Amino acid sequence: MPARQRRLLGAAFTVVACLGAQALVTATATAATASDEVVSRGVTIPAFYNPPATLPAANGALVRSEPLPLALSLPGLDGPLPGTATRLMYKSTDSNGQPVAVTGAYIEPSADWSGSGPRPLVAVAPGTVGQGDQCSASMGLEHPLVFNSQTVSVGYEDLSIYRLLAEGVAVVVTDYAGLGATDRLHTYVNRIDEAHAVLDAVRAARSLTETSVTADSPVGLYGYSQGGGATAAAAELQSSYAPDVTLSGTYAGAPPADLTSVTKAIDGSELAGALGWSLNGFLQSDPALKPLAEAHLNAAGKAALTDLSTMCVGDALLGYAYTKSTSWTTDGQSLSDIIAATPAFQAYVDEQGIGTLKPSGPVRLATGVSDNLVPHAQARQLAVDWCAKGADVTYKAVVLPSVGSALVNHFAPLLTDQGDAISWLTDRLAGRPATSNCWTMPVQL
Repeated sequence: MPARQRRLLGAAFTVVACLGAQALVTATATAATASDEVVSRGVTIPAFYNPPATLPAANGALVRSEPLPLALSLPGLDGPLPGTATRLMYKSTDSNGQPVAVTGAYIEPSADWSGSGPRPLVAVAPGTVGQGDQCSASMGLEHPLVFNSQTVSVGYEDLSIYRLLAEGVAVVVTDYAGLGATDRLHTYVNRIDEAHAVLDAVRAARSLTETSVTADSPVGLYGYSQGGGATAAAAELQSSYAPDVTLSGTYAGAPPADLTSVTKAIDGSELAGALGWSLNGFLQSDPALKPLAEAHLNAAGKAALTDLSTMCVGDALLGYAYTKSTSWTTDGQSLSDIIAATPAFQAYVDEQGIGTLKPSGPVRLATGVSDNLVPHAQARQLAVDWCAKGADVTYKAVVLPSVGSALVNHFAPLLTDQGDAISWLTDRLAGRPATSNCWTMPVQL
């Protein structure tokens, strides 16, 4: 990255606090003035996020779009830095085969693409941000810091988005099904919903007019944590769901490939609230599971699910850190035990497994060796499974010491490996071939 772009990018992030706070005043002080507006934990969700009754037939078709003001934006000679954003709503298909409206954002970068060929496009799949509509990544671009007496939301995914923009890469970010869009609950870690939302975001970005993205633009996927699972699933499903979206490269960081393992790990951790988001998502996707859940949940458990359904990560950390799911059940069993003992629940969880299909294009899979929140072993196993299928996998074990906090063990690799991950992805977008290291897996951590 040129020195000028680095300085501008750094300057943009030094103003995040004041711009975020300024944006918050607008977001929380404006009362709902129309019947189609929704208020989530004191934050008014713009009417844009309310889906219409009828959606287009084609996956990835635009439902609507409008200019999106970026909170972190600086004036530049060739336009605002890092770029110009457009808020999106587009049509996708959920895991039940039903049409669903998904929101997101496209950002046209001000920086020139330094590689050969047309400007590339990267679809960013956000990491865990919560389940309330106010937590969505597209709203995080406009309001990177939301803090009031009811909610705390930080648009931490803005960092990866801005780093890609600084490389001259166009970015489209998805909010996923039900996160932002107000018609349903977010189906957290549903691999099909997330994969479809990512792939259809590419289609939606391509359909915009007056952008530098063309049909020949190389396409990459970027995601960590929940986003890593989404991009991993998208790479697996691309050939069957979106054969028109050829993938030049996919980065999948810390992917939750085995939800049985991940569910056990997050129970009682700082991010125990994610158990509620997962269960809420299960019930949204398969309502037949609801009576099974209600049979095991006590009053505290039911109240927690309702409470968490509108929470962001900050809220969950403040309200449910270190909670054990045994306190949510009528007989003191953990949610993992109940899932394992209930065939319908276990079948649903098994359906979310990633690693049964060969991903399209080269994939870089990174996992922290000390990660005990989205456990390292299950992420490494995904690389092994993909390699066995003949996939082009670059595996990276991020070696950092355990610090005793599962949350820090999980998020530290996101920051320390991000530069290398983006460099690997931009190399693929520039047409440089990847070199699989599957042959090293027997000796890799």
